[in-house]
Amino acid sequence: MKLQLDAYAHLNTILHRWDPRYKTIGLMALIFAFSFVQDLRLLPFMVLTTWILFVVSRLPLSFLLDRLRLPAYFLLIMAVLLPFLSGETVLFEIGPLAAKEEGCLQLLVITVRFICILTVAIILFGTTPFLTTIKAMHALGLPFILTDMAFFSYRYLYEIGDHLKTMERAMKMRGFQGRGLGAIGMFASLAGTILVRSCEQSDRVYKAMSLRGYGRPRCFSEEFQAGLRDRIGLLIVILVAMVFAGLQFIIR
Repeated sequence: MKLQLDAYAHLNTILHRWDPRYKTIGLMALIFAFSFVQDLRLLPFMVLTTWILFVVSRLPLSFLLDRLRLPAYFLLIMAVLLPFLSGETVLFEIGPLAAKEEGCLQLLVITVRFICILTVAIILFGTTPFLTTIKAMHALGLPFILTDMAFFSYRYLYEIGDHLKTMERAMKMRGFQGRGLGAIGMFASLAGTILVRSCEQSDRVYKAMSLRGYGRPRCFSEEFQAGLRDRIGLLIVILVAMVFAGLQFIIR
């Protein structure tokens, strides 16, 4: 199964060549700075910063939209509820419901901030192979047990997905339609089978790795070589993050 998160990690751009350790620090700092933004006047600059990063990364727009599709359902729920539940100044009424100005403004801030944060996160993981990003986090001090958990979780999520597709295909070949309430029990059995198989497989993998000496902490810091450009890039991104956080603090 093709790993979709880093499908375009092979591209050759400034962001792709940026040292993963510095990239992780810089973009995570930018994400945290975005999370503090509350003022509407900062939203256009936040969108502009995110768009510049996305253009520089040269990731396809379809790649971004596919990964924003599921979070869009959360935003849809917020869009339905928030304008009618928050605020006092009525903008318009729909029957017994009244949309409030404060709720609409909060929805705008949440939506822009949410999309910008997710886009920067997608850029972070989409411009570097996922395993390299995890190694960079370990080199920055992430405990090796968490590193290994991330490695195996990422790997075996796709293994479980392959098993699920195989079992669904076998069920359809035997005439299973997957419709109606009667299919719920079958899907529950399918989920239980997948869970049992994954537990058994994880136990076998752990025993096999233990026999091969698994358990000793590893060091990945020697795999990365940072240059002057990497440090300059980190400085620029950190300064941008500090500007957003500082302006929000001053405005507030």
